[in-house]
Amino acid sequence: MLDLIWLIPLVPLIGVAVNGLFGRRMGVKAVGTLASLTVLVSFVASALAVLELSHLPAEARYHAVNLGTWMPLPGLDVSWGFSIDPLSSVMILVVAGVGFLIHVYSIGYMGKEPDYARFFTYMNLFMAMMLTLVLGDNMLVMFVGWEGVGLCSYLLIGFFYDRPFDERTGLSCADAGRKAFITNRIGDFAFLIGVLYLALNFGTVTFREISEAVAHAPAGSHALLVGVGILLFIGAAGKSAQIPLYVWLPDAMAGPTPVSALIHAATMVTAGVYMVARMSALYSNAPEAMAVVAGIGALTAIFAALMGITATDIKKVLAYSTVSQLGYMFAACGVGAYVAGIFHLMTHAFFKALLFLGAGSVIHAMHHEQDIRNMGGLRKYLPVTFTTFLVATIAIAGIPPFAGFFSKDEILWGAWSSSLAVGKIVWALLALAAGITAFYMFRLLRMVFHGEFRGTHEQEHHLHESPSTMTVPLMILAVLAAVGGLVGIPAVLSGLVGAGDVNLFHHWLAPAIHEVGGAHGAAEVHHGASLELGLMALAIAIAGAGIGLAWSLYAPGREAAPARLAENLGALYRLSRNLFWVDELYDAVILRPFYRLSRWFGAFDRWIVDGVVNLTGIVADVSGQLLKLFQTGYVRNYALLFFLGVVVILWYLATV
Repeated sequence: MLDLIWLIPLVPLIGVAVNGLFGRRMGVKAVGTLASLTVLVSFVASALAVLELSHLPAEARYHAVNLGTWMPLPGLDVSWGFSIDPLSSVMILVVAGVGFLIHVYSIGYMGKEPDYARFFTYMNLFMAMMLTLVLGDNMLVMFVGWEGVGLCSYLLIGFFYDRPFDERTGLSCADAGRKAFITNRIGDFAFLIGVLYLALNFGTVTFREISEAVAHAPAGSHALLVGVGILLFIGAAGKSAQIPLYVWLPDAMAGPTPVSALIHAATMVTAGVYMVARMSALYSNAPEAMAVVAGIGALTAIFAALMGITATDIKKVLAYSTVSQLGYMFAACGVGAYVAGIFHLMTHAFFKALLFLGAGSVIHAMHHEQDIRNMGGLRKYLPVTFTTFLVATIAIAGIPPFAGFFSKDEILWGAWSSSLAVGKIVWALLALAAGITAFYMFRLLRMVFHGEFRGTHEQEHHLHESPSTMTVPLMILAVLAAVGGLVGIPAVLSGLVGAGDVNLFHHWLAPAIHEVGGAHGAAEVHHGASLELGLMALAIAIAGAGIGLAWSLYAPGREAAPARLAENLGALYRLSRNLFWVDELYDAVILRPFYRLSRWFGAFDRWIVDGVVNLTGIVADVSGQLLKLFQTGYVRNYALLFFLGVVVILWYLATV
């Protein structure tokens, strides 16, 4: 199967072709089934390839397939090739596995939409592009997938392009799609410049060759590595919604809920984290770039968490949660704990897909109502949705033994034990963000599923559990969110029961990662097990405090308490509620000056450029009108003019 890994991204394209050409003539179940089956085939092929890869020795777990030369350039031959190693194997299993469940869920969720064929066509294309991105053997093949997921996000976020302006968001669906597309272009431009620098200085864009070249790079190339690392990270910040390019992701909620799940959990937003981990050899030799990644990641984690506290749109709460969790992943990579970052990417895919699909089940039952202030008491109407949503909420809060606990703890320990100067600061920011995350997620759970129903009588009358096509994926994801972290049990915990180091995830991924310090190895020599266990207990206590505060503050019968707290917080509450006025700042500093400059150039073009052109035309027209008075076509007139000319010349000569 290793020689056929190119089929993994190719199979979903079959769904694109069939549904794109003939989907309008097929029923929604046929279209959805075909789209889901293509992703299932990709998942099965991925599983078989990973199984075959696992039979190889750890140091030999790499297989490349070259389908031919793509760009034969002087000094640089770019092949169209795919490769699989432990890192890409994790990604294809997550992308195809979670993507398949989201496709199945979409059959029920999108069943009443008239344009379902277009939806599933875009979804399959999204899968094909993401699988191309993670399997690409070089940076330019990755870039094809990189731009492909950007295109698909634009198409899917703006799927309801004909819907009117939304006063809650200040955008239409089409505007939200354009915002995502344009914001990503900023990051992608920097990313492409970084790739070009690598190609010019190392003569290759293949990942393994770059890693070898960086390892043997001369001392004078340090500044180049730092610069390229920062350029690539700017691209990652756009794709994975980090400060300052995060602003597109909350507005991406304008698209259908399955799109939100696919973008936030399994595909596009994880691309930046994957790229940084893939380029770990470069970052490990550029500690200044690592510090930038760690700092931006930690700041994004706390910044987005603060915005999630006051959000009232169920999908927006989860969107800010995604931005925050992505900050965790980048912070992990920035402190050198790349394995922990990818581990959290995997567990996050499980519980975040579950949260979004659970939110979709709620929205489906509430007839597209998304304001959590108009919900409440839904657990008795949606028991499966409630139970699975509770599992995901506990997982994201980092409570053991759910999946999020293990991956978050690995990141926090990696930050604390990092040799970087910013390591302890990163730990403090991430620990605080963990407490805030636990607070706003249990606030969400409390307001949606507990207390009395606050919606309309008509909404309450029609409340019912979602169909099995939606609830079965929820249950599968709930199992993964509950037990998925057990593949990465840290050695300090397994050692307590005498089990030794059973961290299967780390052992699998380590050969593909150039890890610096981090959560394993040398870091544990300098810090004893007691310290790690103490920090673990502290993190659980911080999360527990957040949960307890939310559970008490939003208890049934205490509806006035949050309002009083908001009033007491005053400016701090308004700062969070208005999202720190970042969009308004961008509007004042970037957009309005750009619009004014555009209008100035428009006026310059209209009055100066067009004026010169029009004046030239007027002169030519007037001179033509005058000349035609003399071009009559009669010989006698020409003879008369000739005679008059001779007379004038003779008169001139006689008088001089």
